[in-house]
Amino acid sequence: MNMVERFNTVKTEVIKWRDFTLNSEIYDLSHLNAHSVEYLDNRDENNLIPYKFIVTYGLHCFTKELQELTKEESQLLMYNAPRESRPFNFERYYLSKQLPEIIKALGQSTTLVCHAGYGNYAIVKVVDSEGVEVDYFVVFRVFKETKKLRLHVTSAYPKDEGIGKIKKVNFFVIAKNLLNNKKLPKP
Repeated sequence: MNMVERFNTVKTEVIKWRDFTLNSEIYDLSHLNAHSVEYLDNRDENNLIPYKFIVTYGLHCFTKELQELTKEESQLLMYNAPRESRPFNFERYYLSKQLPEIIKALGQSTTLVCHAGYGNYAIVKVVDSEGVEVDYFVVFRVFKETKKLRLHVTSAYPKDEGIGKIKKVNFFVIAKNLLNNKKLPKP
């Protein structure tokens, strides 16, 4: 069964990203192809609850608008996706290679999931392309699509300033509420 057939319920997002090529160098984006992740809620040892999500990733995980680009540079770096086009960003691309593992770890107590702005963020420490540890904000939303649990990473980027004040939320509270058609936790 191919990827499209496996995720035929994903109507809203890219299932398979095409590679980006610049000066004959190919930047493989297959790590951001749709996949599924099963989280096992083991907070109650007598009642283990599995939550299976179909995961997709957005264009903002590896692109970024930059004012300092010339028109020619911007055109060279332009990545065209179905809904929008933005310049390819090498640092975001480098960091995006860690996203599948970060997403798999959302249910672990070591991954900080918190409320912020328009959705939920997972904040993790990662090492950037310069070897420096940075806070990496992984912006995601959860929803149901044709009775399947979905997790879509809308953006992911290194955070330059401090994290500031945050309100933590347990990922399994989000998953349980979503599965049971209840309101998602709010800050």
